[in-house]
Amino acid sequence: MTQAAEHTTGKDQIRQTRIQKLADLADKGVNPYPYSFDKNADALDLQEKYKDLEAGVETEDSYSVAGRVMAIRNTGMFIDLMDSSGKIQVFSHKDNLSDDQMAVLKLIDLGDIVGFTGTIRRTPRGELSIKVKSLKMLSKSLLPLPEKFHGLTDVETRYRQRYVDLIANEESRETFKKRSLIIQKIREYLTAQGFLEVETPMLHPQPGGANAKPFITRHNSLDMDMYMRIAPELYLKRLMVGGLSEKVFEINRSFRNEGIDTRHNPEFTMIELYQAYVDYNEMMALTENMVASVAQEVLGTMKIRYGENEIDLTPPWDRKTMLGAVKEYTGIDFNYIFTPDEAKQKAKSIGVDADECINWGQVIEAVFEEKVEPHLIQPVHIIDYPRDISPLAKVHRDNERLTERFETRVNGWEIANAFSELTDPIDQRMRFEAQAVAKCGGDDEAMCIDEDFITALEHGMPPAGGMGMGIDRLVMLLTDSHSIRDVIAFPTLKHKI
Repeated sequence: MTQAAEHTTGKDQIRQTRIQKLADLADKGVNPYPYSFDKNADALDLQEKYKDLEAGVETEDSYSVAGRVMAIRNTGMFIDLMDSSGKIQVFSHKDNLSDDQMAVLKLIDLGDIVGFTGTIRRTPRGELSIKVKSLKMLSKSLLPLPEKFHGLTDVETRYRQRYVDLIANEESRETFKKRSLIIQKIREYLTAQGFLEVETPMLHPQPGGANAKPFITRHNSLDMDMYMRIAPELYLKRLMVGGLSEKVFEINRSFRNEGIDTRHNPEFTMIELYQAYVDYNEMMALTENMVASVAQEVLGTMKIRYGENEIDLTPPWDRKTMLGAVKEYTGIDFNYIFTPDEAKQKAKSIGVDADECINWGQVIEAVFEEKVEPHLIQPVHIIDYPRDISPLAKVHRDNERLTERFETRVNGWEIANAFSELTDPIDQRMRFEAQAVAKCGGDDEAMCIDEDFITALEHGMPPAGGMGMGIDRLVMLLTDSHSIRDVIAFPTLKHKI
């Protein structure tokens, strides 16, 4: 018999034993899945409130606690109980419990959710405990905790059965609590800056707002294909045209039909925001100040560790032009290269395969990603992207081949993308048409022409700066997590064979 088969057989035996215990509880008139429990205290609050209680001291203070049983010692006399805040010890002695309650105690297993009511004491060994007067089974666990609850290390199981990961691993619980706090602090920061939070559609009649391959679905009643949102950009800009607010943001779920790796998941969370009457320079300041503020609020510092690197998020952050960064790390000045073919030859000379690139800008982007990006550990705004790869950004006021666009890089990753927003409807149509040509040429990530969006621009959109940031990558950075799957509670996974 294989080890996996033995493990399965063992789990089946445990399950059968626990099902018998369900029957035993029923025989005693105990409902193992009751409707409620009057819990009035959390483990962490009690640990803090009684932190100065001396060893051996008992109180008359009574509380009701509830949580999952993580350890049982001395046939149930001592139980480690875990709730969402932390752990506390439960002391259950026959002198304090009725015979019926003792019978229920003997049927408790690791993983069960149980409620206990009793008084606070600190044991002679210094452990804060609940001296139990009564107990109530709240949910009988039929399956055992993983690896004797010492922590689930199997990555596949951690992602597929996140609930088990969260039971077993305090580090995972802390990561997701920090994720929630990070999003909360982003929202608070922007609201304090006068931004209005809005919502836009997740189902689009045509894809737009970013260069990405969409997911396609079908609306039966309307008899039409629809596309899962790849970005909220074009709808947020419609709100700017409408004058709903001069500052808007949306924390949104978006979907891109792309590969999966340590930094990409097809379903992800991002924030996108727009501010009227400013350009990409103000967006740089907003981006770095927001990230630094969130780090300070959540971690208590702007100097963080990611792997072996210490990263200083203290503003202001460095700025490099894209062409300047490429020249710095490759020695090639693409300012003086004008044709795609010549650019491809230069890329090939330094070992970058750019044969699939359609235009000058795509070649530069390929060189940048391979030769420059890995070196950008400290936060930096890479500014002035080629016009070829920036269909929604204003043309650079000093160089018509470039746009006023930046991407913020930290730890070698892109975490934000921002523009001086394109507000000229005629120029926008030309950019969309160029994208349509690229799409016909085989670029399945190129944008379509969005006639309604152009119509919106023709009504007049104020000058504006806009920024989009990947929440998942920011959480990775601030929690020292090395895969996006570690910060998404239920990541997209291939069917298990």
